[in-house]
Amino acid sequence: MDKTILQEYIDACELIRETEEDIRKLRRKKQTVVQTHVKGSNPVFPYQEQHFCVEGTALTYAEDSRLRMEEKLLEERRARAEQVKYQVEEWMLSIPMRMQRIIRFKIFQGMTWEEVAIKLGRRVTADSARMEFERFYRNT
Repeated sequence: MDKTILQEYIDACELIRETEEDIRKLRRKKQTVVQTHVKGSNPVFPYQEQHFCVEGTALTYAEDSRLRMEEKLLEERRARAEQVKYQVEEWMLSIPMRMQRIIRFKIFQGMTWEEVAIKLGRRVTADSARMEFERFYRNT
């Protein structure tokens, strides 16, 4: 596992959130229902006028097909981003807990080394946390 996958984790999490919002918008668009009233008559004698309520989407077949394809692509994009996210989370479980905390604070939450040191406590300095992180990556 290299450093770039950790950066991809952040992007993957954001992409999942953004894609889910896009899917919700797309589904709302597909669910837009149009209602109208029409007149007709019995098909047999005596021909009596009747009123019917008709409802459906305002989409043409081509528009509906396009929206379905777009939704399928969004689902695939979300699945790929989730795969990256799970790979990183699985890798995180295999490293020491202290390093998990350092990575979460520094990479995932974007804290400064001073803030990481404060979170770690136990008289840790910003430089010692940074050096520990760098040594870990050199040996990984």
